[in-house]
Amino acid sequence: MQLIDTHAHIYSEQFAKDRNEMLDRAKQAGLQAIFMPNIDHRSIDGMLELEEKHPDFCLPMMGLHPCSVKKDFEKELYLVESWLNKRKFIAVGEMGLDLYWDTSFEAEQVEAFKIQTKWAIQYKVPLVIHSRSKVEGEAMQKIIHLLETLQHPDLFGVLHCFTGTVADANRLIALQFRLGIGGVVTYKNGGLEPVIQQLDLQHFVLETDCPYLAPNPHRGKRNETAYTALVAQKIAEMKAINVETIATQTTANANKLFGTAC
Repeated sequence: MQLIDTHAHIYSEQFAKDRNEMLDRAKQAGLQAIFMPNIDHRSIDGMLELEEKHPDFCLPMMGLHPCSVKKDFEKELYLVESWLNKRKFIAVGEMGLDLYWDTSFEAEQVEAFKIQTKWAIQYKVPLVIHSRSKVEGEAMQKIIHLLETLQHPDLFGVLHCFTGTVADANRLIALQFRLGIGGVVTYKNGGLEPVIQQLDLQHFVLETDCPYLAPNPHRGKRNETAYTALVAQKIAEMKAINVETIATQTTANANKLFGTAC
């Protein structure tokens, strides 16, 4: 199989002791590339160091995660903008809305969302969106509304770790967005079976979000990018087709979306 993990925090300190071995396991599992979302100023050096050590395999994005949007978010965005002006990145992200732990900076998150959306349009790269809230679907609905308000011919991307409904998916697809499918698809109550079964493969890309959200049978443990293969296998089971078809189509989707040739 040839796979792409479109969302992996492989620069995380959770991989400090065995990062090289983890990358070797990924390659053995069929990974052709790993796409790395940025978080904030603290993650940039580690992310770019991995790109330097593993060119054409570890590919970086540039953005500001909503959990890092605080009162001084303009300073963080200035740094993101300076990097986007300096060199090419495969996407603007990870950005979005996170209303799970703290809603006191929601207005700032919305402003940061709008600014980063403009950059994605300007540089003609995909927007990689994070959506999370305590109230099921709340952040998703707000994000879709924002995208419908901001829609532009050059605005496209992926809703990372998609956990919405078929109706949510169709609204996102109409806005030129694909759905990032990760470990949640393997969970008993993950709720993604209708989305997987009813929608065409062309709308999906695979991801792990490692070290978070490990798929079964590793749930509750550290996730890693080799487990992309388990996500592909579960989608194959849900659609009753062979896993090689899942790998081929989702890899083609990722390359088309991110403008890569992995």
